[in-house]
Amino acid sequence: MSVSLRRIREEDLERIMYWRMDPDVTRYMNTDPVLTLDGQKKWFQKISNDPDLDYYLIEVDGLGAGVINLTGLTREDGVLGWAYYVGVKKLRSLKTALTLEMGIYDHIFDELGKKALISDVFTLNKGVIALHLLCGAQIVEEKKGLITKNGVSYDVTFMEMTAERWAEVKSQKPHEKLKFPD
Repeated sequence: MSVSLRRIREEDLERIMYWRMDPDVTRYMNTDPVLTLDGQKKWFQKISNDPDLDYYLIEVDGLGAGVINLTGLTREDGVLGWAYYVGVKKLRSLKTALTLEMGIYDHIFDELGKKALISDVFTLNKGVIALHLLCGAQIVEEKKGLITKNGVSYDVTFMEMTAERWAEVKSQKPHEKLKFPD
């Protein structure tokens, strides 16, 4: 199985829209959006022209599988945020997740020279928290009832990988190289 990234194109927007509205995806996200193709096109124009953001389509064995994004690219303190989802259930795997996670660490720290990568995860998403910990990230903080959607409050776990920590643990974490498009 090979995992690769490419820039999102306009022809991807409808597929991304359906992934993003899939309850299996949104149950771990801050919102349950109701999207339209017109709204997706406006979103695409916005992200395409924002130097603070990068969005990529995740491909597994050449098939569109999900979306990964970076935020904070223009922050002077060198701290970025990130998130991803694989919207195609049959393409979800531990190997895909490990390739994405450790590939983003290589990209952020070795290629971009940033200082830290942060994420927030619904605390009930134990699998992703365990994955981040397995890859070397650390829990920074947990906030009770931080997000409320559909009348339900969710706890959120904040996690971080620093350049220093990645330099320490990288050699113990063999992984496939993930190329980020220019």
